[in-house]
Amino acid sequence: MDYTRILKRIKPTKKEKEKVTDFAKKLIKTINQTAKQKNIKAKATLVGSIAKGTWLAGEADIDIFLKFPLNTPQEKLKKEGLKLGYECIKKFKGRPEERYASHPYVTGHIKEYKVDFVPCYDIKDASQLKSAVDRTILHTRYIKKNLKKEQIKEVLLLKKFMKAIKAYGSEFKVGGFAGYLCELLIIEYGNFQGVLKAASQWKKGQIIDIEGYGTGRNFEDPLIVIDPTDKNRNVASPLTQQKLSEFIIATRNFLENPKPGYFQEIEYSKDKKEIQKKFKERESKCLILEFKMPKVPPDTLYPQLKKSMDTLVSHLSREGFKTNRSSYWSDEKKNALIIFEFETWKLPRYRKHMGPRIWSRKHAKRFHKKYGDKIWVQDDRLFVEKKRKATKPDSYLKNLLGEKIEQLGLGKHIKKQLKKEYKILDINEYLKNRQPPEVLEFLDEFLNPGKHLFRS
Repeated sequence: MDYTRILKRIKPTKKEKEKVTDFAKKLIKTINQTAKQKNIKAKATLVGSIAKGTWLAGEADIDIFLKFPLNTPQEKLKKEGLKLGYECIKKFKGRPEERYASHPYVTGHIKEYKVDFVPCYDIKDASQLKSAVDRTILHTRYIKKNLKKEQIKEVLLLKKFMKAIKAYGSEFKVGGFAGYLCELLIIEYGNFQGVLKAASQWKKGQIIDIEGYGTGRNFEDPLIVIDPTDKNRNVASPLTQQKLSEFIIATRNFLENPKPGYFQEIEYSKDKKEIQKKFKERESKCLILEFKMPKVPPDTLYPQLKKSMDTLVSHLSREGFKTNRSSYWSDEKKNALIIFEFETWKLPRYRKHMGPRIWSRKHAKRFHKKYGDKIWVQDDRLFVEKKRKATKPDSYLKNLLGEKIEQLGLGKHIKKQLKKEYKILDINEYLKNRQPPEVLEFLDEFLNPGKHLFRS
């Protein structure tokens, strides 16, 4: 397949490159001048995809790291690093937003760019690591040294392919491939086509060790890619089995039938009537648990949403309300929801409760004393029928989130929010209300979970 047209669309133009790099240089110059004026021992440096030249057209996020000497106390690094970031954003009339990785950093929304100002230690190798973010300088240095100029376009193709199949991004919300991981795969396999051919044959626990450190067997992740700058780190550790599996399936589909459509992101429906019709056709029961989003950053929110969803699904299933599918969504500002689709949504009033084996006279007697003559024997066990607290999933969900909520292993901040307020709505009732386009797209994706993996 000829990738010329695709590259023309996804590769930054000479004009864009000059504009982005010139702006990054101005930011760095401003920070270094401010640091000198305020007697702060820090030096700004450009890292990430802009520094490596591996960003997709129109998607330039600028990463500037503020390097502090190794003997700088951590509290001082945080305080002075944030101060420099805020000062720079103010001078360029941007909007600041404080975030948190291994320690706080500040993001500036300046003009059309998102700029991260991240304090770190000026390390020379992995043995000097003091925080996870310190590695980024080593990663940038390694890629600039080992990625050939002609391979940059191969990285762009791989990133765009992954983005189109929703497998790009190492943040918890996605659980996919990081940009650095994409670059390492191109170094290992030579080009985009080489990565896809290799990936189509990967086995679980596949080990990629570019520098030959031999530490791959120390990890048990679905994919193991040893960090060339740190033999004791797996670059692919944030990658979930789900996203790895989706990538492998997509590579096989593409290699069998290469189509330009694999480099375009899927559009999901915003048509409420169409979505309502699809839910009706399924003849299942879908419930929405809707609540206000806790005031936490996305990296904290999404793990808690998943944990809460998994916990509730587990409890519902144990009670007999088997779920076919579940998912979660948030606008990351005000609202969040968890959706459950049930295979079973009406249970008998009574359920069979298993007691002890008859051989244990002591336990059998205690069981009889508790339940009286309602018990019966089946094989060598005693049984009794117990009245259910709820015969429908919405009633049981209310019960869980009421008197039982303290016993549930929900996300800390989500539990706090659910104790204040929540709504449980049938999908038809939920869709009667006006919903934002993003929610409708989420629901359409929920109904079509494999849509992004196959292109015509």
